Amino acid sequence: MLTEETGKAFFEEQSFTGIAYDDETGEVVGMYILHPNNVGRCGHICNASYAVRRDLRGNRIGETLVTHCLKTAKEMGFKIMQFNAVVRSNTYALRLYKKLGFVQLGVIPEGFRMKDGHYEDIVPHYCVL
Repeated sequence: MLTEETGKAFFEEQSFTGIAYDDETGEVVGMYILHPNNVGRCGHICNASYAVRRDLRGNRIGETLVTHCLKTAKEMGFKIMQFNAVVRSNTYALRLYKKLGFVQLGVIPEGFRMKDGHYEDIVPHYCVL
């Protein structure tokens, strides 16, 4: 859990933070963070993480966030977007990434530890920007 202090530091470290608001209520409905996936000779590859408010999933907010993120990453000079840890049970994300032209790299068995302690496979992806 982030505190106000640690949250401020975390978001300031990102290359970009995108926030989606409901036009009518002004409430935050989703967000993403964008940053390099690595440094040095791999610094042209970026990574992002997304969050959509649980009660609003299925309203294409995630698609809007990912599409905006890809555009922003390209404008910032990144060449490739790489997702290291797409959990195999996240079927909505997997379907969206396929729709947007991401390439699946394979499967890493039990690569992600869930909150309850069990492990799930991860499916890395990339997209040329």
